[in-house]
Amino acid sequence: MSLSLAIRLPLARFTLEVETRLEGASVAVMGRSGSGKTSLLEVLAGLRRGARGRVEVGGRVLLDSAVGVDVPPEARRMGYVPQDALLFPHLTVERNVRYGVRGAKPSRVDEAVALLELGPLLSRYPATLSGGEKQRVALARALATDPALLLLDEPLAALDVALKERVLPYLLRVRDEAKVPMLYVTHQLGEARVLAREALLLDEGRVRAAGPASEVLGPAVRGLLAEEGEVEENILEGVLERPGAGGLRLRVTEGLSLWVPDAPELAVGTRAAYAVPSEDILLSTGPLTGVSARNVLAGTVVRVESAGAGEDAATVDVAGVRWVVRLTAASVRELGVVPGARVYLAVKSAACRRLR
Repeated sequence: MSLSLAIRLPLARFTLEVETRLEGASVAVMGRSGSGKTSLLEVLAGLRRGARGRVEVGGRVLLDSAVGVDVPPEARRMGYVPQDALLFPHLTVERNVRYGVRGAKPSRVDEAVALLELGPLLSRYPATLSGGEKQRVALARALATDPALLLLDEPLAALDVALKERVLPYLLRVRDEAKVPMLYVTHQLGEARVLAREALLLDEGRVRAAGPASEVLGPAVRGLLAEEGEVEENILEGVLERPGAGGLRLRVTEGLSLWVPDAPELAVGTRAAYAVPSEDILLSTGPLTGVSARNVLAGTVVRVESAGAGEDAATVDVAGVRWVVRLTAASVRELGVVPGARVYLAVKSAACRRLR
């Protein structure tokens, strides 16, 4: 679905000015806190008055101030999921999911319940749910209305790491199985890389970069994350295998496999994704032997960039897969980590966190 934006909205500290065109299948919206990300979603949903310009979603014009078009929120077919699930406490899960369904296909409700595995929860009330369960209900409620576009405003931000790991696979199912286009606001680079096909980077209300996620989610985003203390993660996707009695391994490419924490319930051949924090990787300029880390990978340094606060980020190519390793600037100088250098990465299997 194409998404065309040319909007202008005065805010307290700056004016939000966004002009871009995206395909919209899954777009990560990133930027510093207060850069206008939530305001952008509210403009799309029709919840922010005063916006001027034009918004077109899938060929349908929702806003065109030049000719007086401003489709009301209830007619825009936007599914909005905020940070706080905002469920109705006096309604059961089933009634929360069905709330707002007017004229949408009934099968969409059943699909949302099945996709997000809410069947056992339908008779319960929000007060009895975990944070992750509440977010799944909020997502199902938005999906049940048969939206043209899902607007997700940091839906995992309030969850701890364990709950994020349990909810993220459901977002992937919505993307891949329900095939509903989504705009996903997040501060987590790992989440963005897993979910997004495209990315939009905002800075003080302006578009700093927009386009394919592989191009946008790079140095510019890394700098913003460093400023806000976020941890950059490497995301590896592949197929699970069990070579002999060695345990569980993720085959990323023909030349790259990674030992990951064993999980007996995972079947061989299952597609999976794992995150490895950039700061949990040991880099050596000489071959590594006799180390406890099960994964020792040989690669070549592609580039070294400042990551702020006395740290550098080295991008290392391992069998065609780019890894980002966080090092102190002093270590980079002392070890001679420069583009073209042959290096070795040590990654403990325990540092690999399963995302799906």
